[in-house]
Amino acid sequence: MGQGSSRLQPEELEDLQSISTFSANQIKTLYSRFKHLDKDNSGSISIEEMTAIPELAMNPLAHRVVAVFDSDGRNEVNFKQFVSALSVFSKQAKREQKLSFAFKVYDVNGDGVIDATDLFQILKLMVGSNLSDNQVQSLVDQTILEADVLDKDGAISFEEFKRAMFNADMENVLMIEI
Repeated sequence: MGQGSSRLQPEELEDLQSISTFSANQIKTLYSRFKHLDKDNSGSISIEEMTAIPELAMNPLAHRVVAVFDSDGRNEVNFKQFVSALSVFSKQAKREQKLSFAFKVYDVNGDGVIDATDLFQILKLMVGSNLSDNQVQSLVDQTILEADVLDKDGAISFEEFKRAMFNADMENVLMIEI
C-alpha cells in the first residue's frame, strides 16, 4: 500500500477511509509518520520499531498493544493495519471499538475470554516486581470473581468486560490527536 512511493494513491486513500475513522488528510499525516518509522523502507514496521515509539515505549503493555496492531501475527505492521488499529484511538471511534481493543490487549492467548492466566500476565507487566506473585494472583482471583457475573465460568467474556468497564472513561483514555 503506497509501498515504494511517497504518496498514497486515491483508491488506497478511499480504502483506508472505509476501514477507519480518519479523514483523507489525517491518513496522509499518518502515512508520513509511518514512512518515518519504517526505517528500512520495507512497507512495514517491525515490532521493535513499533515499541520504540516514545508513547508506546513508556507503556508497560506496549508489546500487548503492538500484538493487537499485528492482527496477522507476522511480527510486523503494514500501513493498513497501522491505520485500522490507530482508528480505535480517534475521537470518532465508538466506545464499543475502544472496549474491543482493550479486551484484545488483555486476552493474551486470543481465545476470546480473559482467563486467570491472561490477567496474571497483564497485571504482572503492569506492576512489575512491586507485588509478589501471590499478591498478583490475589488481584486476579478477586477481579475474576467480581467481573465473571454472567456465566460464572471462571473467565471474563467480552460482555462481562463491557459491564466491568461501564464507568471507565474509554473515550478519553484511548485517544490520540492526529
